[in-house]
Amino acid sequence: TGFMREGALLQALHFNSILIDPFDDTGAKDLLTSPTDWNDYTTRARQRTSLSVPIVLPITSYTKDAIEAAADEGAVALVDKDGRTLGVLRNPEVYANRKEEIVTRCFGAIDPSHPYQAHIYSGGDYLVGGEIEVFERITYNDGLDKWRLTPKELYDQFKAKNADVVFAFQTRNPTHAGHAYLMRTGRERLLAQGYTNPILWLSPLGGWTKSDDVPLDVRVKQHQAILDEKMLDPDWTVMGIWPSPMIYAGPTEVQFHALSRKAGGASFFVVGRDAAGIKGSVDAVWNPDDDMYDANHARYVLQMSPVLEDAQMRLLSFDKFYYDKSDHQMKAMDPARPDDFISISGSKMRALARQGAVPCTDPIPSDLLAANCVPQGFMVPTGWAIVCDYYQHKDEVGKWVPWSKSVYAPPVAPGAVASGQYGTTDYALFLPASTTTGVQTSPWHDVPLMAGAHFNMVTEIPMHTTAKMEVAKDRFYNPIMQDEKNGAPRYYGYGVPFFNYGMLPQTWEDPALTSPEGFGGDDDPLDIMELGDDPLLMGSVTPVAILGSLELIDEGETDHKILAIRATDPRAAYAYTTPADIEAHFPGKLAKLVDWLVRYKTAEGKGENVLANNNEPLSAAAAIAIIDECHVSWTGLVSTPSAAQTAEYWLGVDKEKRPRPPGPRVVDRDVDRGRLLARRGAPSSVDRSSSPSETACRGGRAFLTRRSTLFSNTYHPNESRIPPVWSPRRCRCPSVGALGSSRARRSLAALATGWIPSVWLEVECPCRSCVPLSHDTASHTRPADSDIAPVHPDFLSSTVGRSPSRLGR
Repeated sequence: TGFMREGALLQALHFNSILIDPFDDTGAKDLLTSPTDWNDYTTRARQRTSLSVPIVLPITSYTKDAIEAAADEGAVALVDKDGRTLGVLRNPEVYANRKEEIVTRCFGAIDPSHPYQAHIYSGGDYLVGGEIEVFERITYNDGLDKWRLTPKELYDQFKAKNADVVFAFQTRNPTHAGHAYLMRTGRERLLAQGYTNPILWLSPLGGWTKSDDVPLDVRVKQHQAILDEKMLDPDWTVMGIWPSPMIYAGPTEVQFHALSRKAGGASFFVVGRDAAGIKGSVDAVWNPDDDMYDANHARYVLQMSPVLEDAQMRLLSFDKFYYDKSDHQMKAMDPARPDDFISISGSKMRALARQGAVPCTDPIPSDLLAANCVPQGFMVPTGWAIVCDYYQHKDEVGKWVPWSKSVYAPPVAPGAVASGQYGTTDYALFLPASTTTGVQTSPWHDVPLMAGAHFNMVTEIPMHTTAKMEVAKDRFYNPIMQDEKNGAPRYYGYGVPFFNYGMLPQTWEDPALTSPEGFGGDDDPLDIMELGDDPLLMGSVTPVAILGSLELIDEGETDHKILAIRATDPRAAYAYTTPADIEAHFPGKLAKLVDWLVRYKTAEGKGENVLANNNEPLSAAAAIAIIDECHVSWTGLVSTPSAAQTAEYWLGVDKEKRPRPPGPRVVDRDVDRGRLLARRGAPSSVDRSSSPSETACRGGRAFLTRRSTLFSNTYHPNESRIPPVWSPRRCRCPSVGALGSSRARRSLAALATGWIPSVWLEVECPCRSCVPLSHDTASHTRPADSDIAPVHPDFLSSTVGRSPSRLGR
């Protein structure tokens, strides 16, 4: 009925079974559906049923906290990776994920490189159990749904074929003559027992499988070819995908395989040698690089397991089989003529398929690989062609369906054009073309940064979705694509995102510019996290108001996360100068954001990230200064890119149409200073008049660089001027006073233009009236007071008592 509570998990781990009381004979009917009570030593059911494999849902501390914070709700929404709510889990029970206990009890062996053991260890540190209510039938839209049959639908098909008994055969490999031998012989045994019409349930495993297993779609299509070409008779066969994952747990798992088919209507289960087996890795604690389980153990354990105790299921057991060269059939070996039999291993079959082997002619050669031929009758021609096609093109991204994953087309911005299949690495979402020019729009370069008094946000990852989508800097017109790792699409595994995630157009975090902590930019557009109440469409452009910024130190790079709210939200009208302002209007979200940013990579097996500024956000004013800085960096990038940058990024079609670098911002102070101070809430007290001598500097270049410490430790709050600390490189413009900049020192630059001194200003002075000063640091002296721009007292009073490390951003 759902995911195991802790009591049920313990029973499954230690007994490979659970106690049930379906008719409430002992008052224990609700034992498995109630929270585990460690002090109840009287309630006990009498009936035991097999259940050898844990059915659990791992969660992270982030999700645990969210569940516990909403404990009064009594239910948890179950959301898939694409943000769709599939159902609810009632009365959740959260408990520790004892990974080593699960691994040792379930697998009986420890192998860190075992694919499913690694999957268990990568899961969250908690499990959540409870009963599930699914809203509607789950479909995958991958072309295979017609083979995904419910137990009721399977029963109807068995009944339509007039079955008097059903026997099941599970597959996770292409069907060849050896498998067909087991199924045909199994049916013959049932006929010999007196059944008149045994029906085969051909049951390919549809859930997760390891990466080198044959994909689900290849297997299903190959099985259908086996039926179409009558290697198996379709009159007595029903194919139905079973949705369970494969965990490769040998004797423990094979019990679950049989039990689940019993639940689906089968009375017999075909089992061969080495069922659910796997080869141990070189990291295995015992028997490394060899079979993890003895090939005979699974069959033996299944024969002795509780699965068969009620006599509702029995086994059709087979030993090893071989290919008989004399009649081209698979069968048990005849000891009287052993030379007529050859063994065709799975590795040999894969090698032959990669080579595109053709049918052998008689006599069958002893070295099939050298002859590049496959024995006659080993597989039907169409089925063999399907297998060869896979092995010859297995590395083509997005061509195969490895296991049951929903194929989904997400809602996108109106006019946006999608290419490829969402959820694969070839998916690309292009923004609509310009309505005036008809030219394709780049979300990075063509969408303006500003939208009136607000900033534009391009949504990459809508709220509640986990696909890690991002603007592709190196592709034509910078479409939104899914990030990848080792060739596979990346998903967030830490929890369901409660924010919309995107980027600010026309920004760039320059790796050459280092933060006060000594880290360069992450070489990407600025990230932005929107805290609205519902998802924004992927590819949409939304005006937002800035709330603040969190500074993530990610693998040695500065990665700012600008916090925002859509401009249409009433909360956008408030001023956000302290973390308390954000907390007041978005209760609890700051703590969740910090937790998410610090720990989201732990779900991938990585360590925690670090946030600067003691995990506290910067003010909206400081965040806007960061945006301005990154906008100027982007302007420099697209105006005069290096050869390496031109090769690495797609920066536009015509270089002539790229933005020109800005003139000296010291000249246009009416616009620049007023705009910045207005955003920071600090009124200006500087004369805004312009002079002819200022105009002479219009050919200069100014670049905002990383934030510096705004006030020195000796700053006195009663001073009306900012104490400057000059860096080794600066120039002096007589018309406007002293200007300073540095990339080498984290220091304060007091700006004669009235700019708020939360950033450095690097100024090139090409005009003759601008005189470069000495590079000799010993000759640097404090500029005269006349060279220092005053800052309005109202602004100073609003900053007194705030941490210099926060003010400096």
